[in-house]
Amino acid sequence: MESTILILAVAAVIVALLVFAVIYFFPQTPMIDKQKYQSRWLEIENKITYGNQDSIHIAILNADKLLDQALKDTGSKGATMGERMKDRQAAWSNANAVWAAHKQRNQIAHEQNVQISDDMARRVLASFKQALRDLGAM
Repeated sequence: MESTILILAVAAVIVALLVFAVIYFFPQTPMIDKQKYQSRWLEIENKITYGNQDSIHIAILNADKLLDQALKDTGSKGATMGERMKDRQAAWSNANAVWAAHKQRNQIAHEQNVQISDDMARRVLASFKQALRDLGAM
């Protein structure tokens, strides 16, 4: 009888340790509403008018905001978007492209008379879109 209780107690401790280990070493990524992100992405794509700098700037700014929201929604750590991007560095299929896209956004936000070609705008937006896919938001 005592040996059965001892075996059950040891088994309970082992199960508890295994559950703890799974939770600790394999944290769950928060669920993300892919439909919301796809819908917002389509809004960005549908509102852009290539050849119009204001439209291109707004599209890039909105794409960057959408990526930042996805970083937050997927549990990325950091007080700034840059910190959140660093936290998820391993997630990017092309980290240089994501950083370049964010840098382009910063240039639009902080400098005057920034001119972006249609080709560059397409590349920047494609980088943001791939980053969203890499995060599982699309």
